[in-house]
Amino acid sequence: MIIDEASARSWVTALPGADALAVERLEALAGQLAVENERQNLVSKASLDSLWQRHLADSAQLLLHVPRETSTWLDLGTGAGFPGIVIAILRPDCAVHMVESRTMRIEWLEGMCESLGLVNARVIGSPLEKVESAAFDVISARAFAPLPRLLKLSARFSTNGTRWLLPKGRSAQAELDELRGWLHTFHVEQSLTDSDAGIIVGTLAGRKGKTL
Repeated sequence: MIIDEASARSWVTALPGADALAVERLEALAGQLAVENERQNLVSKASLDSLWQRHLADSAQLLLHVPRETSTWLDLGTGAGFPGIVIAILRPDCAVHMVESRTMRIEWLEGMCESLGLVNARVIGSPLEKVESAAFDVISARAFAPLPRLLKLSARFSTNGTRWLLPKGRSAQAELDELRGWLHTFHVEQSLTDSDAGIIVGTLAGRKGKTL
């Protein structure tokens, strides 16, 4: 379990994709986020003191649940860049598409991608409902919407082989237990950064009576 900033930073920087450039980019992201948070509320002020644990490591742990050959990633409601920008930094070979509808956050994400030189990252500044359908290897969403609504909005981006990664905090198992009407292989993985939190992981086959 990652219990503090020191262990979070050590864990992230030991990941296979955390070369010198990646670590430099993560540190720049952390520094610029702290500054920008004074202008707009990207993350809670309380979490700034544990940014590596609460945001960087919390995002990076999703990589443990995807194949190395993953080439396309869709992150819904990216907000301050979690997990989207962190994934783009640690997996420069993966095309990361980040959906965000709030103007100031779109500007923040675009500015960070440019300043960090993330040529593999694309910001889609639009409500999800207006995003053109396409298939992705991975779909992630961190505190985007309750599970039934999330699936209803985003199943069109999935294939039978798409890996879903949905950090859900304490509600993970309850949301999964209450899910009805979908064919899936979802299960809950323990978060490494919060002993009370879970991540819904798995694949989606479609609605009952209607496959993808």
